[in-house]
Amino acid sequence: MALRIAFAGFNLESVSTVPQRVELAEFQRVCTRGAEIPARFRDTNTVPGGCIAICEAEGAEFVPLFHTLLGALGPASDEAVEFYTRELLDGVATAGPLDGIVLFLHGACWAEGFADVERHVIDSLRAAQPDLPIAVALDYHGNVDARMLRGADIAVAYRHSPHIDMGETGERATRALLRMIREGRRPGLAVARPGIVIPSIMSATSLQPLATVMAEARAAEAAGDCDISIMAGFSYADAANTGMSVICLDWAGQASAEARALDFAEKLHGLRRELSAAVPVLTIDQALADLAAHQATGRPVVLLEHADRMNDSTHLLRALLEHDPGPAMVPFLLDPEAAAQAHAAGAGSRITLSLAGKSALETGGPLEIEADILWTGPKSFTVSGRYQQGSFVDLGLTALIQIGRVRVSVVSHFAFAVDGDAFTIFGESPQDYEIILLRSKTHFRDFYEPMAERILVVDTPDLGPADVRLIPYRRLDVTRAWPWCELPDITKEPETGEV
Repeated sequence: MALRIAFAGFNLESVSTVPQRVELAEFQRVCTRGAEIPARFRDTNTVPGGCIAICEAEGAEFVPLFHTLLGALGPASDEAVEFYTRELLDGVATAGPLDGIVLFLHGACWAEGFADVERHVIDSLRAAQPDLPIAVALDYHGNVDARMLRGADIAVAYRHSPHIDMGETGERATRALLRMIREGRRPGLAVARPGIVIPSIMSATSLQPLATVMAEARAAEAAGDCDISIMAGFSYADAANTGMSVICLDWAGQASAEARALDFAEKLHGLRRELSAAVPVLTIDQALADLAAHQATGRPVVLLEHADRMNDSTHLLRALLEHDPGPAMVPFLLDPEAAAQAHAAGAGSRITLSLAGKSALETGGPLEIEADILWTGPKSFTVSGRYQQGSFVDLGLTALIQIGRVRVSVVSHFAFAVDGDAFTIFGESPQDYEIILLRSKTHFRDFYEPMAERILVVDTPDLGPADVRLIPYRRLDVTRAWPWCELPDITKEPETGEV
């Protein structure tokens, strides 16, 4: 009889200082359930897509429960966490005999009423199903410690940022789970933490010295029967375990897993200064001076407003409008209210808008502008780039507007503008512009590094600063972490631990 492997995904990357909570209704808007999951995700570069692929290749039955993923937003509501935890427990209880389950969790979901959202989900499932093998697929930007994973048997995370290996991560988790079930033995699972907190812009895995550490992890895997996940952590989610970590899954046993995890944590610890300064960060004035000093080449310059956490900051857009350095595009600016106003006015209209900057005081405040409405209506697309390739994206009501020499696509739902889809869905190309203003942290690099003239990382006074010491932590003990502490402790943790 075929092994029956369940799948469930509850995934959100939370900036804990964003004032707007992500309510249950928003998770429900993007949630797929049951047979809709294989129909939507088969042959996609996603974690459920990878899980489906391995189950089908190895003759296991894929038992889909639910999948909801919202990317990077604010805190989850306690109601949403409890709702999906209950749906998970009920789904497993009523799915019939199961041999194992793959959970797709982020690792940096944050909610006011929970010390650790992912730990709550895993522990709740383990308490309800003490004998069920559990594999967890995590985001590379998850904040992880041993307590989070104490109820898991398997844990792996993305190896790349940009996350071009989401499907592969689902495959790794599922393959390890099936092996555990078939061989009847549990691999060693350990976590080690180097005591380092870095901003997301420094976490791209193509940057040095991180790229070398990643290559060494792949070499260790090739030489031994193990899986090593180097975790960047997510500095903007305030938790006791915020920061970098290393997860090692090792079929040679627990001692080997702990030794390997500790070895790589020590490597990261020794590189903490270099990891924290992997790319130069400019002020707005420095970025404008750079644009003024160079002639257009036919290839766009990317301005990266990395500190924008809700895709609605106006700091750099205001600077572009005031200084007019050249034809510019601002894709996927989040402002449902402005999109609705533009739609009501209709294409061909010129209207006054109070645009963006509304999610928090730090976003720069709304821009009072006159804009020409070029196009408006509902907009959705299927991702063509490698990051989440094949996934469906619903932008909701959308407007393409022109403000002087700056063109903006205003959307109603948060979405990543990290590849060419942000242009092609409007019949345009990135090469149509001299300047492209993005709000990504690392995911843009897969598409833009080969085609951009240069990339200017610009710091603004928003909720995601490059200097993590500006973040108002309440849960993280900053006295024990770099860059507050010059010589932070390395924490060696097996997969079990005390609360």
